[in-house]
Order: sequence, then structure tokens, then C-alpha cells
Amino acid sequence: MSLLIHIRYIGEKDNASNFAKEMLDNNIVNKIRNQKGNIQYDYYIPFEDDGSILLIDRWENQEALDIHHKSSMMEEIIGLREKYDLRMVVERFESTEDNPDDIKYIRE
Repeated sequence: MSLLIHIRYIGEKDNASNFAKEMLDNNIVNKIRNQKGNIQYDYYIPFEDDGSILLIDRWENQEALDIHHKSSMMEEIIGLREKYDLRMVVERFESTEDNPDDIKYIRE
């Protein structure tokens, strides 16, 4: 079972996109992607809300996420969130095995 986390960063003007850009430019994103247990770490811009950024963050398990939360990168992330004065909305999902009934709706 993996953990999927959606974090919507919300800020004034371009603050959320500037935050994501600095995360990428400072190589923090690549460091997170290279952490053991990280499956996905990607930013997306919602079409209808240019003041926010969506992070899709996926981990193999809770233990991998806990290790990430205790890493020095979290201090850098928190510092950047403060710098850009961002609010957050977080949703957390736990994946289970794929439902075979869903397969018929998926086009590969």
C-alpha cells in the first residue's frame, strides 16, 4: 500500500509558483525524488486558480514519509513556505490494490 498526498499551496500573486520554482532550482525536488521510498514528487498548476500550485507526493509507506519528514530538507521546505507566506490544504490517500471494475474505464 502506498501513500498519496495532495498538497495545494496557496499564496498571493505568484508566490506559490515562485515557491515551486525555487524548490526546483535549489535541487530540493531532486533530493526528495532520490529519497528511499519516494515514488512521485511533482508540481502542477491548476487552470482555474493561478494563485496556487498542486504537489502530488507519493511514498511507498508511512515509514518512508516519516524519514522524509525528519530529514534536513523539511527545514528548507518550511523556510521557503514561510518566505512565500503560503497556506496549505492537504489531502491524504492510501492506495489499495486496483479495482478490476475500474479497468474498463481506463484507456492505456
